[in-house]
Amino acid sequence: MDFADEALPIGELLDERRHLLDIAFWMLGSAVEAEGVVAEAYRRWYELSEAERAAIEEPRGWLSRVAGGICLERLSRPGRQRPGQAGPLSDAAAGERRQMLEREVSAVLLTALDTLSPAERAAFVLNDVFGMAPGTVADIVGQSAPAFTELADRARQTLRNRRGRPTTPSQHDTVVRAVRESCAAQDTDRLTTLLAPDATAFFDGGGKVRAQIRPVHGREQVARSLLTLLAPRARTTVCAHSVNGRTGLVVRYDRRVAAVTSLDVAGRQVVQVWVVINPDKLLPWNQATALPGSP
Repeated sequence: MDFADEALPIGELLDERRHLLDIAFWMLGSAVEAEGVVAEAYRRWYELSEAERAAIEEPRGWLSRVAGGICLERLSRPGRQRPGQAGPLSDAAAGERRQMLEREVSAVLLTALDTLSPAERAAFVLNDVFGMAPGTVADIVGQSAPAFTELADRARQTLRNRRGRPTTPSQHDTVVRAVRESCAAQDTDRLTTLLAPDATAFFDGGGKVRAQIRPVHGREQVARSLLTLLAPRARTTVCAHSVNGRTGLVVRYDRRVAAVTSLDVAGRQVVQVWVVINPDKLLPWNQATALPGSP
């Protein structure tokens, strides 16, 4: 294979590198460490023979899996310091870290990720944040499919417990219904007041629908996403319905469930939104003969 066979547009190359940096930063919480992980991932890529590289159908996916594995190795090292315990960064590195933090994730959520075990963090970041297939992530963390499912569920629950304060079912129901009403009326101002300043929305498309891959962070950005997702449309309805034991939102298209949204509420505001659009995960909802809902 000559050089021309490997040439790619510069934009694609830079986007791939940014994607790998994002994975490593979410996993490790350090811009400096992220740079090292990406360098190591590319080093392993170029250690392959030309024939081995040519046989890889999706180089970006291969590099993502390798980067995730390297991060897991580093997280699992005995005595590893948390990002906040690391030594002082250079001005450039500190500035890069702040920019990445502001763009991709709130400090609150990043701190919450530090409370997860290495395997839990890998499961959440690679599957929920970057949309890797569960089977692929299970291989990276060395777990069977059922064990991986439990691991990912435990990570999500830990994050929810860290971010939210207990609210009564009535308080939770009131906030969620207000969100639905705001989306139905396309009332941006009201919806924004219902969201915490550092609200984050996660979208699980499972690679089966064209959903947003990265989490959406910040009340304005989350509001725009919800207003688009839950906007009134022909043949589409949005109703309040029990989701994971609390009031959530169920979207039906032609009577089939197309999305299930659960919201984590702290006080009178939503701190996290979890939107499932993955058709596979919606099968149980659509297998029911009837799904009662309330407007």
